[in-house]
Amino acid sequence: MPAEDSGDERSLRELGWPQVVEALAGRCRLPAGRRRARSMAFLEAAEAVREALARVAEARALAEQRVSLPLGGIGEVEPHLERAAKGGALEPLALRECAALSRAAARTRAALSSRPEAPRLGALAAGLSDDEGLAGRIEEAVDPSGAVADLGSPALLGLRERVRGLHRALKSQVEAFLGDEGLCRHLRDRYYTIRDERYVLPVLASDRAKVPGIVHGASQSGQTLFVEPEAMVELGNELSIAAAMAAEEEERILRELSSAVGARAEALRRDLEGLSALDLLEAQARLASELDANAPEVCAPSDGFALRDLRHPLLVLQGKKVVASDVVLEPPRRALVVSGPNGGGKTVAVTAVGLCAVMLRAGLPVPAARGSRLPCYVRVRAAVDERGDLERDLSTFTAHLAAVREMAGSAGPGSLVLVDEIAADTDPREGAALAAAILEELLERGAQVLVTTHLDELKALALTDGRFANARVGFDPERLVPTYQLHLGAPGASSALEVARRVGLPERVVERARAHLGGRGGALGAALRALEEERARLAAERVGLSRERERARAAEAEARSAGQAARRAEKEAASRVAASLAEEVEAARGEVARLLAELQARPTVRRATEAAGRLETWAATVSQAGRVAEAQAEAGDEALPEGTVEAGTRVRIASLGQEGEVVEVSVGEALVRVGALKVRRPLSDLVALAGKARPGPGMARSRAEKLAAAAEARAQPLRAEARRLDVRGMRVEDLLREVDRFLDALYAEDAVECTMLHGHGTGALKQALRDHLASSPYVASFRPGEDHEGGDAVTVVALRR
Repeated sequence: MPAEDSGDERSLRELGWPQVVEALAGRCRLPAGRRRARSMAFLEAAEAVREALARVAEARALAEQRVSLPLGGIGEVEPHLERAAKGGALEPLALRECAALSRAAARTRAALSSRPEAPRLGALAAGLSDDEGLAGRIEEAVDPSGAVADLGSPALLGLRERVRGLHRALKSQVEAFLGDEGLCRHLRDRYYTIRDERYVLPVLASDRAKVPGIVHGASQSGQTLFVEPEAMVELGNELSIAAAMAAEEEERILRELSSAVGARAEALRRDLEGLSALDLLEAQARLASELDANAPEVCAPSDGFALRDLRHPLLVLQGKKVVASDVVLEPPRRALVVSGPNGGGKTVAVTAVGLCAVMLRAGLPVPAARGSRLPCYVRVRAAVDERGDLERDLSTFTAHLAAVREMAGSAGPGSLVLVDEIAADTDPREGAALAAAILEELLERGAQVLVTTHLDELKALALTDGRFANARVGFDPERLVPTYQLHLGAPGASSALEVARRVGLPERVVERARAHLGGRGGALGAALRALEEERARLAAERVGLSRERERARAAEAEARSAGQAARRAEKEAASRVAASLAEEVEAARGEVARLLAELQARPTVRRATEAAGRLETWAATVSQAGRVAEAQAEAGDEALPEGTVEAGTRVRIASLGQEGEVVEVSVGEALVRVGALKVRRPLSDLVALAGKARPGPGMARSRAEKLAAAAEARAQPLRAEARRLDVRGMRVEDLLREVDRFLDALYAEDAVECTMLHGHGTGALKQALRDHLASSPYVASFRPGEDHEGGDAVTVVALRR
């Protein structure tokens, strides 16, 4: 949306775009990024907008992974680069900022090249320099405080060593003078100081002749002279010469480094441009997260818009509690007339749409829910805050019409026009007629329009013209306050008298105004109030029905959960019975073997009779176990699927071995009549006796084949190298199921320890895994992996023994 005239600039200002720009600039870390935010251009094509939204999404995904680009230490480097390019010498701290720019470019390029989930940001970073040699030289020669370091050059190191040695010699000599009692009689006090880079003593002016040397100053009173003793003059001269040579070497080093920066000035400018673009993208991602914004579907202007759970961006940034609303305008509707009480949020709703349209043109996500749709409008124009201008002899109404005239003159297909309180500051009948004519003109030019109004004639347009749609902001008739919720499809009453009472206008004044209106304010106003009250009543009923429905759903879920728990308990009981029978069979085998051995050793009639009795008992036990196993296998193969059983179906109850007839069916179970009794059994325990479905593949196998297949499918012992479970990318419910299966298999093999690989990610998968391990009966303890084991990306589990 190019700012071709003051009208566009005024629209952006009234919609609040400058505040959004400043919010972006405030979230940038580089001065160049802040300048880029403040000069951000609007995008012309829908495809460019989609690409910009995709880049912001990548930056937001990195931010959610706590990935931050290495942009620290870069200040206002453009003047430094310009000076160096012209051959000027830079100050040490300016060189450090140029080094920070070079270092940040190389490190940002490396950081994004290793992020395949951010290909667009990687493409932006691919143009950055990757040479850190200049940064290394500058950082070695100039320390962070701005001083030239000793390692700036070998010559500088030698000269500074010479200076330090001379300082030590001079200090030793002057301290020797202070230890001379004869000399100290001529001093003001026993100390030395430095004047003009020379070591001097405070000599009494009256004793000047008794301390030969060079005077380098006097006290304010003139009674003390600062004298460099004659014996120290030569050493002082050598110190001055060495210090001057060191300073010259420092200047030479700075000139050399500045020349190197100048040679790379153009590349560093490109690096700064690329880093500022990435800095702005990070700021856009941070702003989108704070607004809880999402990228809408970018559609054609002719498709209208649908913004779900829309919130005004500026109100969210101010930390205010915002009531989200759906704002929709779809063909054939092309104008939305928003009405309702004063102070109810009409202007907020309309300007929120306009500001979001501007944000989208800048490639920014908007504070609306996923699934929203918004066009890439060619132009967004707004008339929201038209005040009178005495200097130009403009009243409020005249200023408003001037703004509307400018908008109508530039409106066309692909334009969005927003007008607050259209034609309000004049006679209501003439204003309504003028407003209707203006809206019709805008629609005929191809624009889409959002207006707020209190004029009943405009509210009625949607009843006679299919291009118009009504919306209202809610008003609570019980508390006499606005709800700030936008409702589509119906006009709203202005509720001026109720608002006047709420703000404290005397009751007698309100009642007198009502009398002037003739009861309750006219036929349309009364109808709207009655409609509002009816809607409030229906809304309360809807809330009550919704609560009842939720309670019914909760009860159903509870019953379903109880049924599942019962079925689990039944299966566990069956498993325990089967295990007990297996133990008894095994014990029977051992006892038979022992009896056979005794009979072979000492055969007698009494022992043979006892053995025969025991064998009959054990045979009955084994036979019962076989019948139960066969019934369970048959039930597992031929259990009735839910939804196919009905009253009258003949079934066998597998666990009881009895036949019966289904009386009724409920969720997951059936009531079966067995003789004179009725029992309720789960569908999984029923075997059809008539009208069974044709067996599927594998269902017609013999019992021996089924048992052999079951034995073959039994989990094989885990090898040592297999005691590692990779759960990366799993959903939490799949993760918990796979972990239990894995631990169960390990426990059966007497394993001592295992490793579970979950990665870092957002941490949700790792936390869910460790919470589950903390309550698992298989687990004795667990810990994050050591560095050589994979660190915090793995969890090492010790099993109970």
